[in-house]
Amino acid sequence: MGDDSAYAVSQKIRSLSDVSTLEARLATIADTQRLIAELLNTRTTCVSPAAGIAIPELRAHPDKSILSTGIIGTGNSAHALASYLSAAGCSVRMFTRSPIKADHINAVRHIYSEDRILGRFELAGAYTDAGAFADKCRNIFVATVATAYRDVAETLAPYLNSSHTIILFSGKFGGAREFQMKLQEKGLTDLPKIVETDSLFACRIVADSRVWIRGIKRWTLFSSVTKSETEACAPIINAYFLGLTPATNLVQRGLTDFGALAHAPIALTNMHSIDRGEEFLFYYQGVTPRTVAVLEQMEAEFRTIAQAYGCELIPMKDLLDRYYGCDTTDLYTAMTSVPNYRHSLSPKTLNHRFFYEDVACSLVPFEQLARIAGKETPVLSSMISLATCVVGEDFRKTGRTLESLKLGDFDQSEMVRFLNS
Repeated sequence: MGDDSAYAVSQKIRSLSDVSTLEARLATIADTQRLIAELLNTRTTCVSPAAGIAIPELRAHPDKSILSTGIIGTGNSAHALASYLSAAGCSVRMFTRSPIKADHINAVRHIYSEDRILGRFELAGAYTDAGAFADKCRNIFVATVATAYRDVAETLAPYLNSSHTIILFSGKFGGAREFQMKLQEKGLTDLPKIVETDSLFACRIVADSRVWIRGIKRWTLFSSVTKSETEACAPIINAYFLGLTPATNLVQRGLTDFGALAHAPIALTNMHSIDRGEEFLFYYQGVTPRTVAVLEQMEAEFRTIAQAYGCELIPMKDLLDRYYGCDTTDLYTAMTSVPNYRHSLSPKTLNHRFFYEDVACSLVPFEQLARIAGKETPVLSSMISLATCVVGEDFRKTGRTLESLKLGDFDQSEMVRFLNS
């Protein structure tokens, strides 16, 4: 690091005390990280010890197709994932419908990543042609919002076959099933492997080709629609992510999701502030012990659903610890001691993925699973009703229902047998 560059970084750090708003402070932190990243050699990758992960070296993997990776999407999670996969040695291609975004990526051909993963990471290119993209990529990550899965499946359907693996990054409940159903609707019989997991990165794009990764989940579950399909996908997932574990079944994976539990209740209890555009730290300032009491009751309902379908859940406070590390004294203490949550800002609007994904694609099918098993979910159900009222959309009709997944005709025992097959 040259003296002039080092001085520039030190000046950025000193300027933090003069920044008045939280948003501006975060931007200054990100700009400091960017300056550091630019000073690194292009082949240098620095993983912060605080990240708690190791990036695998996939160039030595015996299955060379593991290096042929594609990412659908160009948002926050897609940028973080591209950095991680490139650092692991993969040839990373991105797909977007926007010619402008594709042209920019193809002109730059790299991403700067800051904080938990620090460095400059090369990209193999970007595509707007789905056929050309699918031809180059054996393993395709879908890093879009969960509500886009049907459109993505429809776009890719003519070009997929059983040699592909589709990895849904932030699948919510049943994303793999929804993707599978759409491919079949489009006439595809030679189906790819399809697996869903959580998005692993707490991140934000801070400038063109620059992503701030402030947290990385060290552990979570993954699942395909059935147990046998999950087992077939396990070697691929574990090659990319050493800390992920196969779920007992799709229900366990869907319920092992802190966002599905926390996002809607916290947003609803702070809806007046969000609706006014007031900025606050979502987890650090948006919760009180009374808010957490709502989450704890809803967690008990999650646990009841899981047990009805033959699986167990780890306590949510322990889940946060396994994600990022925290104090597990109780759920409130856990939520307010996750290091990267000190940077997690509130939504700027109530028309947000916390409702369109977490309510529509998780809570709605959870409520239906409970009804099939004869279980009551008063708090969970109230969250759906309140979200429907606040947003003005009937999520019980428009959400990811069991009927839309072609699972609505199963009784409880039939559902368990199907998922465990």
